[in-house]
Amino acid sequence: MAGLVPAIRVFDSQRMDPNSPASQRAFFGRRKGHALKPRQAVLFDTLLPRLALDLAKPAPSDLRSLFAPADAVRLEIGFGGAEHLIAQAQAHPATGFIGSDAFVNGVAKALVAIDAHRLGNVRLHFGDASELIDWLPEGSLTRIDLLYPDPWPKRRHWKRRFIQDDSLKRLARILQAGGELRFATDIADYAAYALARVLRSPDFVWTAEQAADWRNPWPDFAGTRYEAKAKREGRAPGYFIFRRH
Repeated sequence: MAGLVPAIRVFDSQRMDPNSPASQRAFFGRRKGHALKPRQAVLFDTLLPRLALDLAKPAPSDLRSLFAPADAVRLEIGFGGAEHLIAQAQAHPATGFIGSDAFVNGVAKALVAIDAHRLGNVRLHFGDASELIDWLPEGSLTRIDLLYPDPWPKRRHWKRRFIQDDSLKRLARILQAGGELRFATDIADYAAYALARVLRSPDFVWTAEQAADWRNPWPDFAGTRYEAKAKREGRAPGYFIFRRH
């Protein structure tokens, strides 16, 4: 496996005290862009309150009880335009999906799609995913998707990248044994940075069996508009599956 790390560099291109600095760390950038369209604004007032997780209350011991019914629960962190989240929810109606995003316009797009497709297996967290991770029960998820997170390219900002030694511990806590962390990025430096931290983590193992496995999306991957933009601009995405011990 160690021989795969150099190849990745040539892409084209924790339950913690909530008052602790690490728990308060924000992994997202701006919170709002364009003004909401009328329908989006209405859904923010009407649909979001019904779908939003209430982190002021203790999480249910069995997270599946948030859905009716659900055989498993997955989390997508930073779902962006919600293309992947919605596609997965449609493809797996018996699975509960939690989407977390701190960007107003992304949440608005998710609400429109959820309403249009009448999806009953999606819940949302509008805010920093770090808060949600601390709230979720131990071993409550079968899968976590982290797709094209902000790469924070300047070295002085690398501490804000989502994948860190500490955050991997926190993600491991909420994943079931055998559960998966799926990570996609089009930034070569971030791919190598993330992989180095996973390889030294005692909680995760990289599932790649061949040197080129990271070049191919997993079979049920639903593309995103950010991925399409990256490809148009000549950046080659990488796709990684890390399994919880």
